[in-house]
Amino acid sequence: MNMLISLILYILSFIAIWFGAGIVIKSVDKIAHRLRLSSFAVSFFVLGILTSIPEAAVSINAVIDKRPEVFVGTLLGGIIVIFLFIIPLLAILGKGVKLNHSLDNKSLIGLLAVIAAPGLVVIDHKVTNFEGILLVLAYVVIFYFIQRKHGFLQENNTEILSTKSYSFLDLAKVAAGIGIVFISSRFIVSQTLSFAEILNIPAFYISIIVLSLGANIPEISIAVRAIISGKKDIAFGDYLGSAASNVLLFGIFTLVNDGEVFTFDSFIITFLFIASGLGLFYYFAQSKEEISKKEGFILLGIYVIFVLFEIGNGLFG
Repeated sequence: MNMLISLILYILSFIAIWFGAGIVIKSVDKIAHRLRLSSFAVSFFVLGILTSIPEAAVSINAVIDKRPEVFVGTLLGGIIVIFLFIIPLLAILGKGVKLNHSLDNKSLIGLLAVIAAPGLVVIDHKVTNFEGILLVLAYVVIFYFIQRKHGFLQENNTEILSTKSYSFLDLAKVAAGIGIVFISSRFIVSQTLSFAEILNIPAFYISIIVLSLGANIPEISIAVRAIISGKKDIAFGDYLGSAASNVLLFGIFTLVNDGEVFTFDSFIITFLFIASGLGLFYYFAQSKEEISKKEGFILLGIYVIFVLFEIGNGLFG
């Protein structure tokens, strides 16, 4: 009975994250437009970071509990979820989706290389502080080049310095939304560790499958809303920005953890899943600048294989 109650509360916590993240995204989106930020800046730099708030909350609580494998699994899994689940879901249910990412070929290759970096650094089963610094610098570099090309703020924008641009109600909603996300994430991390002990499964495997999906609820909600509204031209800056933000968070929390983060021994295969997902995404993006329904099924099929592989590792590894 206690297990059932815990499971219900676990699910309700994810719903609370959906609700809290939605409040934050809507409120900051209003502020961003009031500040006259460019559309690409709003999607990549603003929404991309904001939709990563659940991952940040989970990671903070994982570090507090001294369980770094939880944030490693959540952030790595989040990258896989975005490219092998959310984007394919859009393509399948939306009968194809155009890739309006506003990046040239070199910028896209550089960005995907940065996104793949966390999977690369964990191949040797540990992440050092030096590697954490490299991940942060990688994000800063790609941030600089993309910002220089597209511009984070419009020229001569003085709105950012004006207090009239900031609504007290919107700021209060942002604070309330973040509070809901952090409180819910705290419970989710503690329950994940409890479930891992009860089922005798390493917390990492629950994190890379369950938490990575739950922490990407904001991205999933955006995809669902886009499908319902019938809009095929999705601002992919949000998804690319969110995946890139996971790299930044990975580096930051590696450093905050203060010491090497040790992982499990299945990361060569996990990295291959990340690399194949990003590689196919790049190929589809360059071939027709869109992902068809058929291509969506291919990417989703890789995700299903990945989940089955990780479940097998967790149960029998």
